[in-house]
Amino acid sequence: MLDQRFYWGTIRKAIVAFGSMFNNITIERKDADGNVVQIQKVPLAYSPKQKFLTKIRQQPNVDTQNVQIVLPRMGFEMISLDYDPNRKIAPIQQSRTINSGTSANSQYAPTPYNISILLFIYAKNQDDGLQIIEQILPYFNPDYNLTIKAVPELNIRNDMPIILSTIGFEDDYEGDLTTRRSIMWTLSFTIKLNFYGPVTKGSIIRKVTATTFNDPSLTQQRQIATIQTNPLLANTTDTFGYLENFEDF
Repeated sequence: MLDQRFYWGTIRKAIVAFGSMFNNITIERKDADGNVVQIQKVPLAYSPKQKFLTKIRQQPNVDTQNVQIVLPRMGFEMISLDYDPNRKIAPIQQSRTINSGTSANSQYAPTPYNISILLFIYAKNQDDGLQIIEQILPYFNPDYNLTIKAVPELNIRNDMPIILSTIGFEDDYEGDLTTRRSIMWTLSFTIKLNFYGPVTKGSIIRKVTATTFNDPSLTQQRQIATIQTNPLLANTTDTFGYLENFEDF
């Protein structure tokens, strides 16, 4: 069962799609008259929270460094992967596609999982953080759908709901005037994802035989029905009919 190698890059595609949603956020800086004097794109990186904070808070005092790291910034990380039984479907269901009319690819129903992702927003003042937050929240009510090409061989496109679960806020402004203010927003997201198994290649079904019985014990045959394409070697793109044969008992 586990000797078939396959890799659809499902988690990678989900992470890339998630990051692309927040990759073009900008903020404006205005003067006392309300005129825009600066438009700044907010950098985004995939990074664990502690590494993200450590990099930002290196040499936190302005009297011990010449240039501080540019703020605001955003970072995100995947924190868990959990099975979702609420979206389970019958595992024997299959998706199929035809290859040039001569063979067929098939794949069993996917397995549903939820990915938990945290998005961090770090700003040096309240207005910068609020500008970023207000560019995100309107799109999640409470979810936003993205579509990824999950299995190219079967041309399966998977709708991927992204749910905004919680929003946290920290404003750490302790110490003297030379200490950097720490404003951190933490947004928790859940991505509903499907994991697909291997693709099986097989022949096109051209002949079907069914045996029926007239008792629950399946000991007394009633009829054998055989249906096949005419001609028997017809492909899906050909013009063909069906031959039906019934053998009664």
